[in-house]
Amino acid sequence: MSFELYRKCSLKKAMVFAFIFLALHGIVMQRFIHAEGQTRFRQTFFDSVAPIKMKDPLAVLLGAINKDDVFVFTYADAVKFAGHSCPAVAGAYKSTQIALKNLYGEDVPVRGNIQVALEGGTDTKVNGPVSHIVTLITGAAPESGFKGFGEKGIHGRYNLMTFDLGKSLNPTATCSMIFQRIDNGKIVKITYFADNVPMDKRAGKLMPLVISGKASGEEVSLFGDLMQERVKTILLNPPEGTFVVSRQ
Repeated sequence: MSFELYRKCSLKKAMVFAFIFLALHGIVMQRFIHAEGQTRFRQTFFDSVAPIKMKDPLAVLLGAINKDDVFVFTYADAVKFAGHSCPAVAGAYKSTQIALKNLYGEDVPVRGNIQVALEGGTDTKVNGPVSHIVTLITGAAPESGFKGFGEKGIHGRYNLMTFDLGKSLNPTATCSMIFQRIDNGKIVKITYFADNVPMDKRAGKLMPLVISGKASGEEVSLFGDLMQERVKTILLNPPEGTFVVSRQ
């Protein structure tokens, strides 16, 4: 074998090894970045849920974002905040999305410019968990919220989330919320009926086993997938009557 042929063969081998090394390095780094910088969700449909964009003057004032930028809330954010994905979390996210669309149309909603009242108390059905998701997105907070700046409480968020004990929630409804813009007084009411998307019968049978800890690994996995199929329908293809909009 001539020296030139040997050199060419060595160069080809070096290029092959370099390509393999770079490919493996990219795969390893991608997995590392995903594991370190992102949540690995089991359900891929989370990414299919439309995000909610919100302006936030307080965030601009305090330097978190630029004047023309917005906060982008995803259903995955709601899941992380709640610590789980369920019909209540999905209904809260979807109800808020529908309400903001009705209040602002094509304009970007303003966080901190919306007050929300839920029918019933904090312990009425799922009002408590639902209110947390609404607060995350709209900024409307109970008495524990940000008091604002100065005597006028500029950019204050507290007491924008309230519970109307004087109104009884429809027995067949999951929750009912009144959203109102502070700047112009525009109001919309969203009533959510989760039972319009019934639980899979298999999930109903598995639930006692899962809760009691007697379910097998496969049964627990199936139960979770069946639950998320219901959530997926609520978010992406809710039957008519699941979310009832009343403009006031």
